[in-house]
Amino acid sequence: MAMGWQEVRDEALRRIRARDWPPGARIPDEAALAGELGCTRVTVNRALRDLAEAGLLERRRRGGTRVPLTPVRRATLSIPIIRQDIAERGQEPGYRLLSDRLEPGGAEARAALGDGPLRHVLALHTADGAPYCLEDRWLTPAVAEGVDFAEVSANEWLVGHVTYAEAHLSFGALTADTALAEALDCPPGAALLLLERSTRAETPITWVRLIYAPGHRVDAGL
Repeated sequence: MAMGWQEVRDEALRRIRARDWPPGARIPDEAALAGELGCTRVTVNRALRDLAEAGLLERRRRGGTRVPLTPVRRATLSIPIIRQDIAERGQEPGYRLLSDRLEPGGAEARAALGDGPLRHVLALHTADGAPYCLEDRWLTPAVAEGVDFAEVSANEWLVGHVTYAEAHLSFGALTADTALAEALDCPPGAALLLLERSTRAETPITWVRLIYAPGHRVDAGL
């Protein structure tokens, strides 16, 4: 019987602890490990991703996977579903797809996802009928090919269907221009909360800008 991902993870962890893979060493690539252990590359990927999320491996784009010199526990990023966030605030969630098309990405989208046509999905989330969040998302086209985002938001579909290995998150402030003021029903010049996030597995998945209506707060438990 082929090894499951938990068994592959345990074997990789044994090698790390036994220093068969010493600190700083680059480990064999996924294809080589899959051949050695008699399992699929997908199984190896899942196992190594679990160890990377625990801070026991470092996975770098085009740099392979290495044992860190100093293993650390990493915080786990849990991507929230906007619809559920709104419901948990005691409000009625709503959603409207504004546009969905293939087009060249801007500089930031290309930096996160690569060159070539990208799927650009623009949608508005509402709370009790009022604008709550503008979801301005770019996707690698193959990620959600054939999915109709008129019925379900890209945010919710991706959380439910796509597993990521790496995520980068940043917060900032944005001043509402005419288009944002119209979309979020606020005065031009209003201060808006901006969240930018990119995710990837072996290849890029998505880069999104979430722009929240004035007054939005982020509550984080530590």
